[in-house]
Amino acid sequence: MHYVIGSNDVLKGKAESAMKRARRASEISGQTEHVYGECQYATKKTWPWKRRVLYKAEVVRAANKEAKDNPRFVITNLKQNPQWIYEQVYCQRGDVENRIKELHDGMQIGRTSCSNFLANTFRVLLTAAAYVLMQEMRLHLSPTRHARAQVSTLREHFLKLGAQVIVSVRRIVLHLPQAFPYRDSFHHLALSLGAQTG
Repeated sequence: MHYVIGSNDVLKGKAESAMKRARRASEISGQTEHVYGECQYATKKTWPWKRRVLYKAEVVRAANKEAKDNPRFVITNLKQNPQWIYEQVYCQRGDVENRIKELHDGMQIGRTSCSNFLANTFRVLLTAAAYVLMQEMRLHLSPTRHARAQVSTLREHFLKLGAQVIVSVRRIVLHLPQAFPYRDSFHHLALSLGAQTG
């Protein structure tokens, strides 16, 4: 089994020489700089053997602020190089956390107010299905400015909107307001989902 676990500042001393290199590089470039590396480490009491520790020695620079040291540590048994593991594996957890947050905050998946277990289970399944549809909507919006929009933003901009609906035998026509600010994105979304103009 493989693992990649974030660690704390106990390991700061292990990355000090890399921090010095990152500080020098940042002073020269005037930009945020980072240096990746690795070492072996074992706690005195709880680990029976040394483990591979990766570090990112980073100096962060922002406009009108002093440079700030930002060392990060990851414990892993993966064999790839430190930069790849940190950027392609460890940092990707943030995206997963964002999806979980969306389910909780944007879709209210934790809202199980029914007194019956099966009713709550069904409610969670419906919420999960709705979330999949929202992801599909986001995929179809990829060339627009809504490509990375949160679920709550998609709902506000594309589902909760005032429109005049005209139904005839052959078609359903939506007339959006002239002042609708997301008209171009909505038009792209509708066409990509099979709607026709005219």
